[in-house]
Amino acid sequence: MAADEIRGAAQGSAPVPLSVLDLVTVGAGRTASDALRTSVDLARLAEARGFHRYWVAEHHSMPGVASSSPAVILAHLAAHTDRIRLGSGGVMLPNHAPLVIAEQFGTLEAMAPGRVDLGLGRAPGTDGATAAALRRTDRLNEGADDFPQQLAELTRFLDDDFPDGHPYRRIHAVPGPVQATSPGGVQSPHRPPLWLLGSSGFSARLAGVLGLPFAFAHHFSAQNTVPALDLYRESFQPSAVLDEPYALIGVSALAADEEKEARRQVLAAALSMVRLRTGRPGLVPSPEEAEAYEFSPVERDFVDSWNANVIHGTPDEVRSGLDDLAGRTGADELMITANAHGGDIRLRSYELIADAYGLPTPASV
Repeated sequence: MAADEIRGAAQGSAPVPLSVLDLVTVGAGRTASDALRTSVDLARLAEARGFHRYWVAEHHSMPGVASSSPAVILAHLAAHTDRIRLGSGGVMLPNHAPLVIAEQFGTLEAMAPGRVDLGLGRAPGTDGATAAALRRTDRLNEGADDFPQQLAELTRFLDDDFPDGHPYRRIHAVPGPVQATSPGGVQSPHRPPLWLLGSSGFSARLAGVLGLPFAFAHHFSAQNTVPALDLYRESFQPSAVLDEPYALIGVSALAADEEKEARRQVLAAALSMVRLRTGRPGLVPSPEEAEAYEFSPVERDFVDSWNANVIHGTPDEVRSGLDDLAGRTGADELMITANAHGGDIRLRSYELIADAYGLPTPASV
């Protein structure tokens, strides 16, 4: 994979490429079908307005997040888009056999050649009990500790290059390179590029040592962003993939026509996080429910802390916040996630951000 497959040109007046992270959120009174229809609409909007890539995150056992199966959702989005890069932000590698991921993303690559990213994380994307059910084991630390070995195995499956004598030498991920070695076979020019995701230093260092692009979860681990990116850059070793570091950060941002409306929407999203962090996950509440909710002092402190890292307000205020964040972190790309009760609010937010940066309108694409 060449470096230019990773880098995207900044459009309009954006300082770096802008991308989309979709959690496929489900609001109270809405269904998962509603949320998935919004994802299609949002992917089309992102493509039309010049956002660089569109990723879907893996989460489990959360009623308000309908993205338990990124590969299935990405296949659906591939059928409704033509140009935008699609990927996982990410697939949680310890939850799956590496061969299964190689097969799934080899299939996606065959569906959408040259525009599929495979972002990998080592967290479970859920609570411990659910992770145990996913992995059929109670030894949850084993998955995280074995992450480098699992990553190496997945890479071998994607490249179909297990060495002679390896027990998996005759096992092939299909679709994949093995098809080119069959009679009449033709080698695909692409294979899904790997990204490492993280919210601490472990994946930052590993991505640097392996010379892979790195995506950091600033949207829920803001205090670790600069230290992790520094560690990634300090650890970076040039590879066949990259000759210099490439760091993307996920950022929570929501723009509205009026600042007051943006505050209402992020309060509802923050209440959803309060419930999740206290073991009461549910659908994303409406702004009206959030305004009527009586927050305890501890909950109010959490909301204030959480929303301090959500860039929200008018389009100009959001643009200013994103520009400042890009400057402070030196990020090569910003991936925006907009959590809100209604799909219409999320779509409007991305439209307003695109307008604020002068991204292409559909007529000019």
